[in-house]
Amino acid sequence: MLLDIAFLDDATRPRAPKLENLTPQQKRPGQHLRMIHNHLRQNVTALAELVDKIAEGKMTPEQVEAETENLTMISNYRQFGNLCGQHCQIVHTHHSIEDAHIFPHLAEKGEAWKKVTDRLIAEHEIVHELLVRLVGALNTLVKEPTAENFANARELNDALARVLLSHLGYEEDEIGDALGYFEIGV
Repeated sequence: MLLDIAFLDDATRPRAPKLENLTPQQKRPGQHLRMIHNHLRQNVTALAELVDKIAEGKMTPEQVEAETENLTMISNYRQFGNLCGQHCQIVHTHHSIEDAHIFPHLAEKGEAWKKVTDRLIAEHEIVHELLVRLVGALNTLVKEPTAENFANARELNDALARVLLSHLGYEEDEIGDALGYFEIGV
């Protein structure tokens, strides 16, 4: 099912020039970006742990309900009527802002920055495709809770977690300091 999605390979990721002697003020935008990303990480990690517990038969449906009550992704599902809900909209909006407003400014700073931002845009497309597929798989699982549908949803959840967490770290490492250095707002 995932064979048609290009997964991330660290060896193919371009590296940004290292910026030296940044002031604390110049480091703040990168720290802000990490803070935004940490919210996404918390949800991804919590869902992965729940999927593992469910797969091992260590949780009842009631326990799953209690554990997910405060997860943003799940509360948004209940509020907005689809499993992606506001969380997917936040990821999409976050990536759209980067693609339209942050990356073009960085790309203007030189060829190395352009290569990094082009790669980040390509990774956004992979993340989006995985989100779309996961939403479809989870909606199918809700309608037909079979072992095959659970395995499919779990595979997609694991792939999304792996890709998104890798992408977030790469983005922070490569452009975090540049945001403040070049005075590009987050």
